[in-house]
Amino acid sequence: MKTIFAILPLLCLANEQPAQLIDQGMDQFRQGHVEESLARFDKAIEIDPRVKPYLWQRGISQYCLGDFTGGRQQFEIHQDVNPNDVENAAWHYLCVVKIDGPDEARQSLLRIETDYDRRSPMKEIYEFCAGKATENDVLRAANQADTPLSRMYAHLYLGLFEDAAGNRQRAIEHLESAAKEKLKDSYMQVVARVILNERLNAEKSLKKSTNQTREN
Repeated sequence: MKTIFAILPLLCLANEQPAQLIDQGMDQFRQGHVEESLARFDKAIEIDPRVKPYLWQRGISQYCLGDFTGGRQQFEIHQDVNPNDVENAAWHYLCVVKIDGPDEARQSLLRIETDYDRRSPMKEIYEFCAGKATENDVLRAANQADTPLSRMYAHLYLGLFEDAAGNRQRAIEHLESAAKEKLKDSYMQVVARVILNERLNAEKSLKKSTNQTREN
């Protein structure tokens, strides 16, 4: 997500605790402690409600925990302060897919001027959400940019779209590709790794349960 945290220090001048809690929440997420990350973000909001619209990280934690309604609401209010971030629209889309399905998600897609978000392949990711682009379009744009970041973005969001559609193996393949790109301190790559680990653990649990059923 595009960083707009330059504003947060101004909001937190009177009390440093919200900023510290947000940092702690992000650190908890990096360690895979998603529930703890959400608790830190919620506490920051409790202390200073003004920070809430800026906390896209909170929406991602909510999504990972299955609170798609809460995530949807978080991404909607984030657009008020960050109106042309394709990633915010993509996460909102994913939440609505989980709640009401892809047709409603396309109808409810947040309106973005993609010319303002020039990161590759954000335009194609947005058009994918709108039903106007394909997986190949996203990958082609990322490959043309030919950077680890563009490839990570492409595979992260394609993995998330496959996951939301119930295509677990395809989701895992894309998330693995996103996770292995050589990047330094990318929160969104951390997101790919956290979700990948959760899906791999779910696969292991499913296989174990299936094997136990067969043995019985």
